[in-house]
Amino acid sequence: MRAITLPTSGGPEVLTWADVPDPVPGVGEVLIEVAASAVNRADVLQRQGTYQPPPGASPYPGLECSGRIGAVGSDVSGWQIGDEVCALLAGGGYAERVAVPAGQVLPIPAGVDVVTAAALPEVTCTVWSNVFMLAHLAAGDVFLVHGGSSGIGTMAIQLAARTGARVFCTVGTPHKRERCVELGAEVAIDYRTEDFVERVRDASGGHGADVVLDNMGAAYLGRNVDVLATDGRLVVIGMQGGARAELNIGALLSKRASVSATALRSRPPTGPGGKAEIVAQVLEHVWPAIAAGEVRPVVDQVVPMADAAQAHRLLEASEHVGKILLAT
Repeated sequence: MRAITLPTSGGPEVLTWADVPDPVPGVGEVLIEVAASAVNRADVLQRQGTYQPPPGASPYPGLECSGRIGAVGSDVSGWQIGDEVCALLAGGGYAERVAVPAGQVLPIPAGVDVVTAAALPEVTCTVWSNVFMLAHLAAGDVFLVHGGSSGIGTMAIQLAARTGARVFCTVGTPHKRERCVELGAEVAIDYRTEDFVERVRDASGGHGADVVLDNMGAAYLGRNVDVLATDGRLVVIGMQGGARAELNIGALLSKRASVSATALRSRPPTGPGGKAEIVAQVLEHVWPAIAAGEVRPVVDQVVPMADAAQAHRLLEASEHVGKILLAT
């Protein structure tokens, strides 16, 4: 098969479409003939040499894919050759084929085509596991998501609004503001010109945010704590703004607030908190909403997988809304 390889670390130009050995599904795994994958920030970090795959994972980038099952390993039930699926991966999505544990595979939701389905696994699993399983967002809560126009942001806005939460987000342009409001955000805050702490407090009558989903890390830590309501929950899922910051424990104590930091890629395939558990919850709670048209994948554009370098340039330019896909 062919896959995007990384002969060395560096800029987008190091991404190389090359012949590589075919994967073989092991016990409990299925082989997916890939129709599409999607570009995630983790792929950029892997390309730059700062985020290595977990032990035993494919060396190729790609944390999700869609396609058709081409082979079924032993000790697998419920899947057959030819089934159209999408899957959460630890790596290997930038390829024509990938082997994945059966517990991380999902049927393609009704109304979604096989290429577009590649936009779903990573964002739905990330949002559901963090915003709902961990932070327990509920109807009436005030929810703030940073990077509202990102793949994760566009899904978080929709799922939070559907739950009955009041949704706030940060954006960088008027166009992104419009798109996020269309998806269900009550207030989209321009982080270049506005203070998100003040805007959330003002719009919530001084209450603050019950749940914050943050991709910035160090740069926003202090202000994220400031914006939290009493009993608020801050969940950090990225470090685009750095890895080290000072945490005001006194502010947390006074609010009875909590800070959690999580990663999806390094979770085990099975067991408590593992990927299979998250995937099962997404199938139960999110897939019906997608099939009903209440929630939808947001795709900015589709790029040929062989042109993955261009897709990475588009992601790093940060002008997109939703996901950038790679089609085989």
